[in-house]
Amino acid sequence: MTKILVIDDEKDIVELISYNLEREGFFVLKGYDGEAALKLIRSHNPDLLILDLMLPRMSGIDVCKAVRNNPDTANLPIIMATAKADEADKIVGLEIGADDYITKPFSVKELVARVRAVLRRRKDDEKLHLKGKFSYRGLKIDYASYEITVEGKKATLSPTEIKLLFFFTQHPGRVYSRDQILDHVWGHDTFVTPRAVDVHIKRLRSQIEKDINDPQYIITVRGIGYKFSETQISET
Repeated sequence: MTKILVIDDEKDIVELISYNLEREGFFVLKGYDGEAALKLIRSHNPDLLILDLMLPRMSGIDVCKAVRNNPDTANLPIIMATAKADEADKIVGLEIGADDYITKPFSVKELVARVRAVLRRRKDDEKLHLKGKFSYRGLKIDYASYEITVEGKKATLSPTEIKLLFFFTQHPGRVYSRDQILDHVWGHDTFVTPRAVDVHIKRLRSQIEKDINDPQYIITVRGIGYKFSETQISET
């Protein structure tokens, strides 16, 4: 059974979310602060985390960073919840590694739909079974093991960033618009906006590029979108 961890300091919200997710057949774990979130992740290995931005003892931002920086949990899908409607807060959530976000007050049906969409994308990723390895200017990818290194140092990426990198390196040199990237990486049932593509690419660059102001891998094509550099690509 799919395990979902819900972390929010408002117990009524946790109970509401839990009740509706359990009705959909999910097993729900509950926590009410940031430190509890990390303990529950370590002890129960959930399949997805719904994480409030504003938490006592340890903020949602710090929890998200800790999850992404731990190799054992780096691939855990995260949906960030925030009471703030300001786009800046949504962008912060994506920049620190959240896979999706939802703004309070939210429709429970929408949250369930987002949960299913994120889990479906994760399952689709696992079905890809990409084989072989990829190497270009110090960037090395083992598609089967999901191991990514830059100049010998392991890169810690979220599931969305991994899928972005796999997509680009499978199609080097081809330019894709933000909408095309959304369709290929997030899927047609996405709730994510084209603006989120920029945020995820910015974070991806921060993990793999030597200089994010002069990227060598993920190249911006002004007025169109993005591409992976097409020169001297080698695959094995």
